[in-house]
Amino acid sequence: MNRFKDGGGDERKLTGIREVARIAGVSVGTVSNVLNRPDVVAEATRQRVHAVIEQLEFVPNRGAADLRSGRSRMIGLVVPDITNPFFAEVARGAVNAANEDNIAVVLCNSDHAASQEDRYLDVLEQHRVAGVLINPLGKVPSRLESLRDRGLKVVCVDRSVRKSAYCSVSVDDVRGGEIAVEHLLAPGARRLVLVNGPASLRPCADRRRGAWRALDKAGLSRDSLTEVVCRSMTIRAGVEAGARMLQLPELPDAVFCTNDLLAIGVMRALVNAGVGVPGDVAIVGYDDIDLAADAAVPLTSVSQPKFALGRKAMQLLLAEIAEGSSHEHERIAFQPDLTVRDSSAAPKAG
Repeated sequence: MNRFKDGGGDERKLTGIREVARIAGVSVGTVSNVLNRPDVVAEATRQRVHAVIEQLEFVPNRGAADLRSGRSRMIGLVVPDITNPFFAEVARGAVNAANEDNIAVVLCNSDHAASQEDRYLDVLEQHRVAGVLINPLGKVPSRLESLRDRGLKVVCVDRSVRKSAYCSVSVDDVRGGEIAVEHLLAPGARRLVLVNGPASLRPCADRRRGAWRALDKAGLSRDSLTEVVCRSMTIRAGVEAGARMLQLPELPDAVFCTNDLLAIGVMRALVNAGVGVPGDVAIVGYDDIDLAADAAVPLTSVSQPKFALGRKAMQLLLAEIAEGSSHEHERIAFQPDLTVRDSSAAPKAG
């Protein structure tokens, strides 16, 4: 039995699979089956081997097993902004599903940079992860195509993908934008502002389409909706958008922000300038993160099933890995809902 000394001079045992087999009185192959294919080993033998494993505090060398199989028991999860509570909750759902299969998840934050996204995909491929969950920036990059061509399984999360070669899990963002603006129009708002993220982001474009659809259905001109585009979707960007809004010739009746962080920033800028929310301006956000309910003025928000998005995407990815070429790709779209709070009360007349 090998030994090593740590920095304090204490000796610790390094137990190998051969030692477990010797003490249990079985072959190395039987120990391997107990660890990897327990159903083929008799119950009494399994119990004897597990007793020795516990006695010796044996830790299986998963790295060696991964080298033999050609793939690790790790999944890469690539998101654009882990500081956004929406993606944190998506990640939590993905990890929840992965834990059920004893899979580790490596979280990668692309920080809305295509070069960073590419770098992480390179690293994940080099480490031969079993698959990748990704919220891709812009169009589905050709980089994903090349990964799939080399056998790496890829599922897009919070992104609908029309390509038949991918599974995807998303929310109907067009409908989400529509219900947000319908809600603002119902009490009589007619001057609206859309605070949106970069047009290259598919959810931003879809939520704008939904807002236009609500205007069309109400018989209103799309010119009644002024769009303020932000380079990022953070609270700071929302504060800046609110400052720009205060420079308009006339304040809007209502504001639809395409995520909650933008909405909280807009609300902060308006309230600090003495504008009443919702007395003067009604505001609706998107995502329904925990912070929305805890804002100074509780924020009405389009709710997405964040945890369920991540969990379902991971389940699809694990199924594709297990089923191989027999796997049938699915495009799953959840429906959004509206959580109404104080921020969207009817604006005062006049």
